[in-house]
Amino acid sequence: MLLGVIADDFTGATDIAGFLVDNGMCTIQLNGVPTTAINASADAVVISLKSRSCPVDEAIADSISALNWLKSQGCQQFYFKYCSTFDSTADGNIGPVTDALLAELGENFTIICPALPVNGRTVYNGHLFVFSDLLSDSGMRNHPVTPMKDSNLMRLMDAQSKGTSGLVNYNTIELGTTAISARFDELKTQGHRYAIVDAFNTAHLVKLAEAVKSLKLITGGSGLAAGIAKNWAGHLKEPHNAKHTGSPVKGSTVILSGSCSEMTNQQVSIYKQQAPHFAIDVESCLTNDKYVNEVSNWVTANNQGSLAPIIYATADAKMLKVIQEKFGAHTSSHAVEAFFSELAINLRQKGVKNFIIAGGETSGVVTQSLAIKGFYIGPQIAPGVPWVKSIDNELSLALKSGNFGDENFFAKAQGFFL
Repeated sequence: MLLGVIADDFTGATDIAGFLVDNGMCTIQLNGVPTTAINASADAVVISLKSRSCPVDEAIADSISALNWLKSQGCQQFYFKYCSTFDSTADGNIGPVTDALLAELGENFTIICPALPVNGRTVYNGHLFVFSDLLSDSGMRNHPVTPMKDSNLMRLMDAQSKGTSGLVNYNTIELGTTAISARFDELKTQGHRYAIVDAFNTAHLVKLAEAVKSLKLITGGSGLAAGIAKNWAGHLKEPHNAKHTGSPVKGSTVILSGSCSEMTNQQVSIYKQQAPHFAIDVESCLTNDKYVNEVSNWVTANNQGSLAPIIYATADAKMLKVIQEKFGAHTSSHAVEAFFSELAINLRQKGVKNFIIAGGETSGVVTQSLAIKGFYIGPQIAPGVPWVKSIDNELSLALKSGNFGDENFFAKAQGFFL
């Protein structure tokens, strides 16, 4: 195994894995750190954790455990993958986990590169943008767990880490690999631990990937993955067949949407006009012990059409606030997650084999509930969102981060069945 990736949530893991596969790296994704042997061969391994918003100590412990397992498999380079909107607070978890990984590897320098231009995440003069808006002006400013009130990556990183950050701006990056590497050396000499890198197009990411070839640890979103894969081109097993193993097969399908992001709201709204749809009632999740069976029966009754039925807890910011005020943010969130967990198990028993899931937390809950140890990564439905297939059975899943994909994502995903 060449590259080991530690991702702080499930959809983030499939996000980067998809880019690696598209660029020739046979890749498997594992749900948590393995406790038993994995009978699968790959160029890259992505371990998905649930460490984005858990307590800092827990995030560090899980990340170090993942790193040590990857080291034991012979991985030569490591990538800490977090969201392209740098989801974190002044307490972490991106900074503390980065520091812990550097320490474990005996390194003292890495880059911070959340940019993913293909999905509108760009960095200019150290400031993170979501399309044309500063991060702090985007929908992320209202995130219920990690509200992003600042767009300056140096301030964000320095507030939650042990070291300091320096900037590699776009002028330097456009000069190429030699200039970027020289700037890295300059920042190290100045005592900085982290290089915040500008990137607002694919060409920038290509140059950056070349420049980080010798770094033991890389951190960022999935934007650098294509370039990182190309760095390993001469060592890959079967680059032309990398994604075939993870392709989905036509069969009973369902869509589960737990994300309340702006894009998922649009996607649900569009899809409701095309296929059967069912809105989850939070109160029923809390009080009706037959609710899962009722919804499962509805899915069975509405799963004969050309497009799969959708069950959604998606709500806009105003409705989400009403729900949280009525039931409590934690209580309502936990109730919906528990509902999706039980529903996924019930539907699997009824023969559903393809699950399209929107939302990182929902994806994690469903994947764990279905007891899937790991995936082969298949073709990308949208940038950063591949189909994946269980290494143990014929279950296939599309795990979508809330903001990813275009308005027609749900229907488009069903066009990849073999």
